[in-house]
Amino acid sequence: MRIAIAYLCVVLLWATTPLAIKWSGEGPGFLFGVTGRMAIGVVCIGPVLLITKQPLPWHSKARLTYLAVALQIYCSMIAVYWAAQFIPSGWISVLFGLTPLITALLTRFWLGQRELNFSKLLSYLLGIGGLSLMFGSALTMGRNAALGIAAVILGAFLHSFSALSIKRIGANLPALTQVAGGLLIALPAYLLTWGILDGEWPDRFTPASIASIVYLGMIATTAGFVLYYYLLIQLPAARVALITLISPVLALLLGHAANREPITADVLAGALAILAALFLHEFTGNRATRSSVKARYAAAEIRDSCRRPADKRPGRYR
Repeated sequence: MRIAIAYLCVVLLWATTPLAIKWSGEGPGFLFGVTGRMAIGVVCIGPVLLITKQPLPWHSKARLTYLAVALQIYCSMIAVYWAAQFIPSGWISVLFGLTPLITALLTRFWLGQRELNFSKLLSYLLGIGGLSLMFGSALTMGRNAALGIAAVILGAFLHSFSALSIKRIGANLPALTQVAGGLLIALPAYLLTWGILDGEWPDRFTPASIASIVYLGMIATTAGFVLYYYLLIQLPAARVALITLISPVLALLLGHAANREPITADVLAGALAILAALFLHEFTGNRATRSSVKARYAAAEIRDSCRRPADKRPGRYR
């Protein structure tokens, strides 16, 4: 029951975060919205570290890890917040759902891992097709909407690049420690950016913007993160990956119901193509990969057994 509740909470958090991002900038501006969120996140994550008694290491690999996390928290998030001014909130969830595909491509070209099979190639083509449909819908809304989509894709790319950088550094820090260190580096960058580009206390707040900033800082940045990594420990990665298929659909429906965001035929087709690409990438290709790995292991075992001395071989070789 505890795992089911945690799973439901993460799905709801991922589905509601895009709309909260959009609302948090309506009135105070997107820079104040994201800076306020990160400031609240730092205030909230400190007591969590104390309660869990997790130290904050500062050796060279830890510092590099914090910088990699800050790349996602600052560069990726500021791109998404800027884009939220121009595109519907549901689009953010759908487009950011391309992160697994982007990560796989970066892994293949940067780390040289995994073979490109038919299902993977088809998933990339579906993702590109869905993205094209989304861009076509954005162009009807104006140039800024198309730039907004490009900004979300940039944010997803930086998110993936940050994750792979953390893997290459290999500091093996607890997830909560990584986020705490990344927030401590990202928050001064946010304050400096807000001070240079804006620097004035907003003269207009809406109840929705205040509630969204508090929600994102207290819940999405702290509780959501802890629950997500709890699920990664308790469940298979494939089952956790289903969240990327469920939350975009809920985000589209929530944006339509709560913010009157239109769901046109092109947007729906593009979203379905992207979700189909994610499904193919996360599930159908993995079976082939596991089968090929098992086959390689079996072949290696046969070779090894044939090379063993006769007295050490299994009975069937005697």
